[in-house]
Amino acid sequence: MKGVSEEFDPSNIDLAAAFSSEGEPEVDPAQAEAMAKELSEARDRLLEAHVADVVVNHAIGLYELAAIHLTAEKPDFEETRLAIDALKALVENLKGRLGEGEAMLGEALSSLQMGFVQRRSEFEKK
Repeated sequence: MKGVSEEFDPSNIDLAAAFSSEGEPEVDPAQAEAMAKELSEARDRLLEAHVADVVVNHAIGLYELAAIHLTAEKPDFEETRLAIDALKALVENLKGRLGEGEAMLGEALSSLQMGFVQRRSEFEKK
C-alpha cells in the first residue's frame, strides 16, 4: 500500500495532461514544469514546518471566516456557527498540542462566541 506522501507527490503530476482537453495541451510544457517545481518546493516547506504552526494557521482562517459571516450587514448565523464550532473542535481536541498559538486561539474562540451571542441578540430585537 502506498503512503500518503507517495500518492500526493506533486513531482509525479502530469500538469500538461491535467490542464488539457481531449489530449491537446492547453498549458505550455515549460509552464507546467514550473508549476510542478513550485508545488514541490511548497511541499518541502510544509515538511519543514511544525504541524502545530500549520494547524494554528488554518484555525486562524476559521476565525476569520466566522468573523466575516458574523460582521456582515446581514449575518449568516448558521454559517458563523459552523466556523466557530470547527475552531472550537480544534482548540478543545488539541489542547496542549498547539504550541505558542494555543492561548491566542482560545482567546479568539471566546471573542467569537461572545460576539455571536451579542450580534444574534441584536438581530432578534429587530
